[in-house]
Amino acid sequence: MNPMDRQTEGQKPQVQNRQPGIESDMEPKPLLEDPDVKGSGRLKGKVAVITGGDSGIGAAAAIAYAKEGADLAILYLDEHADAERTKKRAEEYQAECLLIPGDVGDEAHCQKAVRQVLDHYGKIDILVNNAAEQHPQNGILDITAEQLEKTFRTNMFSMFHMTKAVLAHLKRG
Repeated sequence: MNPMDRQTEGQKPQVQNRQPGIESDMEPKPLLEDPDVKGSGRLKGKVAVITGGDSGIGAAAAIAYAKEGADLAILYLDEHADAERTKKRAEEYQAECLLIPGDVGDEAHCQKAVRQVLDHYGKIDILVNNAAEQHPQNGILDITAEQLEKTFRTNMFSMFHMTKAVLAHLKRG
């Protein structure tokens, strides 16, 4: 593959009326993996929890971890078709993939999701705090208090909630 084929310079910005967006509606589609990179099995036997793992950078991370042999728990809000597509791709690399929909900005959901992962796999080795959203605005006066709170809940609070829920179950090192 020509490295220039991977570039997005000059690409028109994606526009969707909802956040997070639906990856399957994007044109052009994001590149989620480098077909030239082959996994080496470094993560065989490991379980990775990836928030926002249904699409974008999270899906790319999920596919890369699957290539390396990890089993996955993908947490996502409500983009079910995107999550199913990522799961299918991960399974093509013989990874097991558990999908858990819900709002990682909610502490109770994070705790429940971690229990689901532990019930399913018996352990958690890796946490990838990736869930995020953005609402581009022309200026600060266009940002509502509700929008600001929702963005912080997803982008900041979720990292705290997930880390707190997972920490006791991670091995040192």
